[in-house]
Order: sequence, then C-alpha cells, then structure tokens
Amino acid sequence: MKIIKYFTVLAVAICLLAALFTGCSNNNSKPEDETPVRVLTLKGPTGLGMVQLMEANANGITANKYEFTICGSPDEIKTEILAGRYDIAAVPINLAAALYNKTEGGLKIAAVNTLGVLYILENGDSIKSVADLKGKTIGATGEGATPEYVLNYILRANGLEPGVDVTVEYYAEHEELAKRIIGGMCDIGMLPQPNVTAVLAKKDSVRIAIDLTKEWEKVDETGSALTQGCVVVSKDFAENNGKKLDSFLGEYKASAAFANVHPAEAAAYSSKFGVVPDAAIAEAAIPKCNICFFAGEEMKAKASGMLGVLFSADPKSIGGKLPGDDFYYGVK
Repeated sequence: MKIIKYFTVLAVAICLLAALFTGCSNNNSKPEDETPVRVLTLKGPTGLGMVQLMEANANGITANKYEFTICGSPDEIKTEILAGRYDIAAVPINLAAALYNKTEGGLKIAAVNTLGVLYILENGDSIKSVADLKGKTIGATGEGATPEYVLNYILRANGLEPGVDVTVEYYAEHEELAKRIIGGMCDIGMLPQPNVTAVLAKKDSVRIAIDLTKEWEKVDETGSALTQGCVVVSKDFAENNGKKLDSFLGEYKASAAFANVHPAEAAAYSSKFGVVPDAAIAEAAIPKCNICFFAGEEMKAKASGMLGVLFSADPKSIGGKLPGDDFYYGVK
C-alpha cells in the first residue's frame, strides 16, 4: 500500500510540474499578431543603415518579423507606397513630403536616416572652397531635383549665382558623369555616394574638393541639415501598431549605428541584400554616406529646414506645400 501511495503522489507531482512548465511556456510565447511588418527601402545610401537589421531579421532575432523589399528607384518605391503595399519605408526627404501631400497626410516621417551624400570632385587641386568655383564649370546630375536645389542654395549662400558666376552642366545619369570625370572630359563634377567612391577608386588624380553637407552646416542658422533620407510610416500603421513601430525604430537606430562602427560587416550585408551590390565600394562609401538616426524634435528641426529650402526652390519638389505638424511622428 505504501508503494502504491508513493507512486500516486509521484504521479500527481509530475502532473503539477508539467502544468507549471506549460504555464511558463505560454507566458513566454510570442504575441498572437505575428504579421510581418512590410518595410521598403531604396538601393544606395538610403538603405545602408538598414542592412544589419535585415541580417538580424533573416536570422530570426528581431523584435518583429519583417518583410523587406528593395526598390531600384524613387518612382518604384513611390508606386509601392501609393498602392498601400508598405508599413514603413526609407525614402528621399522630398519624396516623403510629396507623398504626405499626395495622400493628404496618409504618412508620417519617423526618423531622419541620411544626411548629405553629395560631393564636388575635382580632377586636380585648385578647388579649396566654394568661392573657388567662381568662373568654373561644374558637371552635375539631378537637374530639377534635390541635387540642383542643394547646389544652388550652397552657391548663393556663398555669394555665387548659378548660371552667372558658375556654369552647371547637367547629365541625366550618374554613370555618364562618372565616366566623363574618369575619362578626363570633366574636371569638376558633383556626384552622390556611392558613385563618388567608385570614381575615386578608378582615377587617382580625382579627389573630394567640397563636402556639401559641411558647407550646409557653415551657412545654416536654423539647426537644420542637408537631409536627404528619412524613414516614413503609414499613418494607419503608426496609429494601430505603436509597439511594433517603436520596436522597429529602436532596432533601426542600432542598425544605423552598426553600419558606422562596422563598415566592413555592413558592406557584406549590403552586398548580400543588394542595397549596394559591390561590397568593396559599399565599405569605402559608408563613412561618407552620413548614415544617422534623428527622431523627435531633432528630426523635425533638420527635416523642416531642408524642406523649406526645397519649397523655396520649387514648391512642386515637395508636393506643392510644406507638410503640417502632423507629418512628424512623435512630435507634439
């Protein structure tokens, strides 16, 4: 009888332990809503700050599940956003404002992720300052878009009138201008990263003469910055998935910091996911891509100043009007 009683007590104890562990397992289970967060980004500098997060997601160690889509052009990512096939996206700052206006406030900016990636290159050693551009001819890309407006702003802030004091010849493609610089057919040219790094790798006599991000800082008096990339979020997603969005922003901030501290590893991830396919170019370019993370009031100050410059240059470049205060996520 004692043996039977012993085994009965043991069986009850085992059952209780099983129930306890089952309860613990249930308490530690993932949230029921495991719908992937749809994230869009562009190839190039705009997406470089996201590559470590992409790798972590592929390894299943992120707070949220993510579904990443890499877009090849602003037009492609614009189409995806307008079709509603996104929750979060990394886009150029002017496109963010234009889409805010197009969707009547249907998206918000959640972070600034890329400052200036524009540089003026010289095949020589005569250009030491913006003032030295007087009387020169500059090759450039981005006519009728952000690069033109940024260049004009910097030139005018330094007392030079585009088309009068400085001649600017525009080319349709970055690659076309890059080839002309490498081939010695253009001595001074403005290009973005990673095209700048690609040119420097192929032509020893070419150097970076002017960093337009630093030149912006010299003339700005508002606390803004040469802001070129940002993270936007669907208004509906922001209102209904606050915890997921905050988790993403935390992971994205860490990912951007990782790219700056570990450019070689970030470059490998960039190549793996097709953000900048050439790992060697990506590694050399990352330190000059101004990858960053600004949120809240600091984000608003940097972005709104940039949008003000674009609006003054051409209201259509940001969708016809400056975004309202509701454009800025997390800012009251």
